[in-house]
Amino acid sequence: MASITMQRFCQFGIRLQPSIAASGQYLSRGFGISSIRNTATYKAAVLQEFGKDLVMQDLERKKIQRGQVRVAVHSCGVNASDLLMMENKYDQVLKPPFVPGFEICGEVIEISEDVQTTEVGCRVIGINKQTLGGFAEECIISEQDLWRVDHAVGFDTGAALVDTYATALIGLHRRAEVGEDSTVLVTAAAGGLGLAAVDLAANVYKAKVIGICGTEDKADLVRKKGAWSALKYNKKHIMAKVNEMTNGKGVDIVFDAVGGDIFNDCLQCVAHEGKVIVAGFASRVIPHIETSQLLPKAVSLIGLSLTHYRDADNSVYRQAVEDVIDMQEMGLIKPHISALFKLEDSKLAFNFMKERMSTGKVVLEVQ
Repeated sequence: MASITMQRFCQFGIRLQPSIAASGQYLSRGFGISSIRNTATYKAAVLQEFGKDLVMQDLERKKIQRGQVRVAVHSCGVNASDLLMMENKYDQVLKPPFVPGFEICGEVIEISEDVQTTEVGCRVIGINKQTLGGFAEECIISEQDLWRVDHAVGFDTGAALVDTYATALIGLHRRAEVGEDSTVLVTAAAGGLGLAAVDLAANVYKAKVIGICGTEDKADLVRKKGAWSALKYNKKHIMAKVNEMTNGKGVDIVFDAVGGDIFNDCLQCVAHEGKVIVAGFASRVIPHIETSQLLPKAVSLIGLSLTHYRDADNSVYRQAVEDVIDMQEMGLIKPHISALFKLEDSKLAFNFMKERMSTGKVVLEVQ
């Protein structure tokens, strides 16, 4: 994946020495103002039992190991997978107690001696899916899951950016080769991943996008994000809109994060030699796909998981996130945040998502 050229830099403001960071002193939120606190513990929202609410606790800090970085977390994205983990319904097997949250933005407060790509005081974005810990004042994260960002990128924006956008970028650009002549159908288009796909396809690659949503209010948001059309889920209406936009040929790309019946309906909307990106199963129903559904139109079915790219092709994983950060810093994309909650109000954040009130991303402000 070609990198978007842009000079990257980190504005340190007031820098702390590693010895200070290791003792438990770190910068508070703000620019150029140091509010240093000495402590051997930090506050975190801990899951003690599956299916229960998070509990605020003071945890003892652990020593960092080789290749690790300690980050003062300012904001953390709240994702559907966090809720599934807390309900013991996620693929990743976890054993309570643990601190959920993997999509963070904050400032580096300590690095191990072998870390080369960041420094104390630098603003960073991290995807910590291996060890989690983001719903806390600080967390430890591997250097390979951390990226430096400009101070112009706000903490809340940073915590809502890279997981969804990097996933959508790999699917649309690397695998489906989206371009100006492409027509794209996006399901769950008002969700975090769907809205990222709409933003990239419409505003970066100038493709013609149809978004499928749950309500008219959400459809309006998707249109404002750049979609040519957005509508509530209805098979007949979707088919009619696709036929109108493509003169009956079907769309070039389907970006689906829902699965279930919606996937099977959208499969009928694909053009000859079209591509279907399977990016998730929000419906929790994995569709049963017959080979006969793919053969008549020579449809390509593309599976997509950012986590698996981390392990299978780390350079693509790293570059996708770099490109997304560059796009954000250049003003080409903008993640939508529908709600902000304080760390101690995590229950409200999860209820907000359970009631399907969220669009784009929900973010916890930690400090």
